[in-house]
Amino acid sequence: MHPGLFLYPDLKPIANRRRRQVFRHRTKEFMSFSRFNFHPKVAAGIEAAQFVTPTAIQNEAIPQVLAGRDVLGLAQTGTGKTAAFGLPILHRLMSGPRGRVRALIIAPTRELAEQIHDAISTLGARTGLRSVTIYGGVNINPQIGRLKAGAEIVVACPGRLLDHIGQGTIDLSKLEVLVLDEADQMFDMGFFPDIRRILKALPARRQTLLFSATMPDAIRGLAHEVLQNPVTVQVANSAPPGTVSHALYPVGQKRKTALLLALLSQSQTGAVLVFTRTKHRARRLGQQLEKAGYRAASLQGNLSQNRRREALDGFRSGRYQILVATDIAARGIDVSQVSHVINYDIPATPEAYVHRIGRTGRAARSGDAFTLVSSEDAAQIRAIEKVLKTRLERRTLVGFDYGVAESARQESAPSRRSSRPSATGRSEAASRSRRGGRATARGGWAGAPA
Repeated sequence: MHPGLFLYPDLKPIANRRRRQVFRHRTKEFMSFSRFNFHPKVAAGIEAAQFVTPTAIQNEAIPQVLAGRDVLGLAQTGTGKTAAFGLPILHRLMSGPRGRVRALIIAPTRELAEQIHDAISTLGARTGLRSVTIYGGVNINPQIGRLKAGAEIVVACPGRLLDHIGQGTIDLSKLEVLVLDEADQMFDMGFFPDIRRILKALPARRQTLLFSATMPDAIRGLAHEVLQNPVTVQVANSAPPGTVSHALYPVGQKRKTALLLALLSQSQTGAVLVFTRTKHRARRLGQQLEKAGYRAASLQGNLSQNRRREALDGFRSGRYQILVATDIAARGIDVSQVSHVINYDIPATPEAYVHRIGRTGRAARSGDAFTLVSSEDAAQIRAIEKVLKTRLERRTLVGFDYGVAESARQESAPSRRSSRPSATGRSEAASRSRRGGRATARGGWAGAPA
């Protein structure tokens, strides 16, 4: 029997392939963090952070990391991954030398690196362990100074980490633990060549933890390269919050921005997060919203670190009502007051859809998820509806000029017309179209599967 099963009987083996133990967590969660027997100063940080019940990924991963096993973790952002690897790392580093880099965490974006650093700093506040972040877009010299001052944990983005390795300003010869977080996003961003160069600079004898929301062939290949006899821990993809209302708004590509402005003008909103597919579109749409009189900012890869931080801080504080972002730039955004998520461009995968809209409807608050869709989005819609196990409501906006295809769209779009906003500020369905089917005129919507 695997030691994890002896200590934690709720861990059930579901596969044993190539000596990899795969565990799936049942619905019951463990009662508290106390059963992990963390160092008292780590436990004090957990209590101060008001962590009470471990999440599924924490229940599965923590005992394996504590046991020194390599881990392949399959879990989405927002499931508690950072604590799942951060707490065992803090516990491990409480014994042994200080003032040298013993744990390296690599993340795809600066925002996520900062979020991981903040979480570890909070949980490790009583330990005396030091964590630093290194990423591009800012002056390298302060980072060099912090590394020279001595830090046990480094949270880094690949490009700037390679700069430090090349300049000899970071010593990784004593590294004990490597974490590759959001590996699928690093692959999407083209970081795998950098990762392989980084791996060559690390000691061969180390513990390696790899976390990814998805498992395409490229991630499987990387896992095979870097992990030794790993344990795979997996949690089911989270469902969207039950407090979120979903709606699709069929519209031609050329009328998307006009429809977005109309939706914003007819809805009472709090903080609004708008997602686009490209950074160019995020920048342009942010500018268009500003010109229309909205307090809006964009978050995309071309911004300097200072401007990115200003946009995020402004959105959190309420100085900006609307933040336009790409999926990659939005990694690490954690704002609890988002009332609406609007997909200007439909996400590429159902997992991305769930992750996007998971940023609204939090803490028992209601939220709205609007997605602007056009004829080429039919496949994505079908995939999303299959995962959600429901057909998303189709809506049209009363009084909006849809352009030359208006008559054909009204006759055939399988939608519910939305009335003027209710007292709560949400557009409500007033009536269903009598006809299902597809708009075939140019500019109409032909992508609404039943």
